[in-house]
Amino acid sequence: MLKRLFCFALLAVMIWVPITSFAQQSSQEKTPQEKEQVLWQKLEATINGVDRNLDGVLGVAILDLTTGQKYFLHADEVLPTASSIKIAILAELYRQAQQGKIKLGVLYTLQSSDLVGGSGIAGALTPGVTRLTIRDVAALMISVSDNSATNIIIDRVGMENVNMLLDSLGLTRTRLRRKMMDVKAAAEGRENIATPREMVQLLEDLYRGKVLNKQMTEDFFALLSVHKESYIPRELPEDLRIANKPGELEGVRNDSGIVFTGNRPFVISVMTTYLRREKDGGDAIVRIATAAYQMFDRLSRSSQYGRVVSLHDTANP
Repeated sequence: MLKRLFCFALLAVMIWVPITSFAQQSSQEKTPQEKEQVLWQKLEATINGVDRNLDGVLGVAILDLTTGQKYFLHADEVLPTASSIKIAILAELYRQAQQGKIKLGVLYTLQSSDLVGGSGIAGALTPGVTRLTIRDVAALMISVSDNSATNIIIDRVGMENVNMLLDSLGLTRTRLRRKMMDVKAAAEGRENIATPREMVQLLEDLYRGKVLNKQMTEDFFALLSVHKESYIPRELPEDLRIANKPGELEGVRNDSGIVFTGNRPFVISVMTTYLRREKDGGDAIVRIATAAYQMFDRLSRSSQYGRVVSLHDTANP
């Protein structure tokens, strides 16, 4: 009898141990959301490494437009925007066009008084003769960052109206405070400024139709997506749609935009200042943007288990 009881006890232990082990294993298995967090942690580690090695000040904000997950590093630091402020100027132009205050198709005759440093293409055009639509002027502002074109748009929409738009969106730390190449204003401390967090929020609000109607939103992003020399796209696929605007000043390198990665588009703003070597700031933006794209591209193409199924994938069915 004692021997029989011992056998039953031994059998119970043998059954219970595997069940307990399986239960522990199941409770430790990561959910699909937890697996995604591993990728976010690796992205964070990459960005922290860039921050440690950069001889300057870095601010980063990234937003997943699908899930709403965000990543911030020094994202509330107020930093010079350089030409990235032109995103806000373009937004106000389209808002006034939507209200009927401005017609994007109306012709404007370039004047000698319009030309300032950093004019780019405008400087090669003939004043008093060259006529462009207001939308064409805005295209020069965005695609080649023409400063003369930018000042024409600022005069047309009004600097105070750009800031009122920003206020209406709760973006109180993003400010247009001077026209392009106004060295006197810059010397007096009237710099155009923003935070990475607010640049991302501005782009998200535009993307979600909180600023413009559907038609104006589409045209806004069509203009912002025109190919340009910039940092975010530098190591990304050439056919990838990216709506962004970089900015450069002495000691400053920035880029903010939306990367339309499959079904996982994301917003990114990387701002640098106090740079000892400006090239390092540009390289930092490229590295962070590339790492972010690689993560979102994987998430876009993968199942909840991380399997990528391509149409030509017939191996190991």
